[in-house]
Amino acid sequence: MTTEKNPAQPQKQTLPPQTQHRRPGIQSEMKPLPETIHPGYQAAGKLTDKVALITGGDSGIGRAVAVLYAKEGADVAIAYLCEDDDAAETQRLVEAEGRDCLLLRGDIGQEAHCKQIIDETLQTFGRLDILVNNAAEQHPQKSIADITSEQFERTFRTNIFSFFYLTRAALPHLKPGSAVINTASVTAYHGHKELLDYSSTKGAVVTFTRSLALQLVEQGIRVNAVAPGPIWTPLIPSTFTAEQVAQFGTTTPMKRAGQPSEVAPAYVYLAAADSTYMTGQVLHVNGGEIVNG
Repeated sequence: MTTEKNPAQPQKQTLPPQTQHRRPGIQSEMKPLPETIHPGYQAAGKLTDKVALITGGDSGIGRAVAVLYAKEGADVAIAYLCEDDDAAETQRLVEAEGRDCLLLRGDIGQEAHCKQIIDETLQTFGRLDILVNNAAEQHPQKSIADITSEQFERTFRTNIFSFFYLTRAALPHLKPGSAVINTASVTAYHGHKELLDYSSTKGAVVTFTRSLALQLVEQGIRVNAVAPGPIWTPLIPSTFTAEQVAQFGTTTPMKRAGQPSEVAPAYVYLAAADSTYMTGQVLHVNGGEIVNG
């Protein structure tokens, strides 16, 4: 008799060494492909007829969240930079769940584009209930001396300016019961020696979340965040060396990288009525790392 493997039981798992020579990365080129939907996930209509906008929704965590939201009954708009094929696959997966999916291509680091995608979401669906600020970029550098001003500004524009631009543009259309969910990172809590600018933006996301939650609580709008640990997404092979990719996630207590499917349910919880007594908080889905934050 064989014993079923328990994914929560620590067992070191390495990944095939690989790199991608373009950023953002492409999910369809990853080996193995990230898991978008956990086979055991049971939907319960938690987001029936809601509308969600998810940045970085073409792949990785964003795709997994989009598909679970569709399973839970929501229509979805996804914003992405230029990964058309990945975005089309997300759209296919959402529509397979019987929901509509709007694709919004462009650079969310630009304020005018952020306003445009909020407007297009409203024009298409007539409402907006959930804003998921998820898209991010990272550029590893061994020294602060190697980080150019251009890189530093671009990282901040994508990773935190866009959260501000999108939330500000969305706010007049959010109602009591709406939710804003921000993607932070475990690096906000313990840093990363090669991701100085990225880690700094994620620290800003945590504080942005806490402050905005206090500002919007009287309006009945909840603001929370998820701080993933090492998750197998296109960001990883497109920014790290093949050797680093092979060992990605193995230093966590669970000794492996997580899958997008293992993070996405946290975004369902924060968007649904299950979490009505939670705002200004961060959920840590990180393979067992204790961050006390």
